Amino acid sequence: MAMEFEERLRDRDSWSVGDGCSAERVLNLLTTKTAFLVVRECFYGTARFEDFTARIGASAPAVSRALKQLEAAGIVIRVPYQEQGSRPRDEYHLTLAGEDLLPVFLSLMQWGDRHLQDGRPPLSFVESGTGRPVSVRVTAEAVVEAESEDIEVRVNPLNVR
Repeated sequence: MAMEFEERLRDRDSWSVGDGCSAERVLNLLTTKTAFLVVRECFYGTARFEDFTARIGASAPAVSRALKQLEAAGIVIRVPYQEQGSRPRDEYHLTLAGEDLLPVFLSLMQWGDRHLQDGRPPLSFVESGTGRPVSVRVTAEAVVEAESEDIEVRVNPLNVR
């Protein structure tokens, strides 16, 4: 099975999407595992540099590079903070463009849950108010969109499906 092309695009040798392909541009932006995991951690509420390094398990230089790359692309923004008696530092928060990566993040998690897990996946994502499962679907129908603050992450019991 494959997507259908409109008539003028059916001769695939006559056009190239390489220069402007949005999928390629996203992959260039999230080119490293660390960059993607920084985005994951932002959705999970991580904001401070030392917490990123601890939770991702990546080196400080790798996390620093990922944060700089994501900031340059407008995915995260630096917000200064200072704890009493400490030097000023920055926290990192998702921008609106970063929040728009939520379906990308959830769809990759959903695919991994379905195809890479033995039994139940470790986490589930549910609507905060109702507990209904949140999922990503390709649809032509109107759907209710959820934002990250509408989602609760829960631990799944370790029993088999």
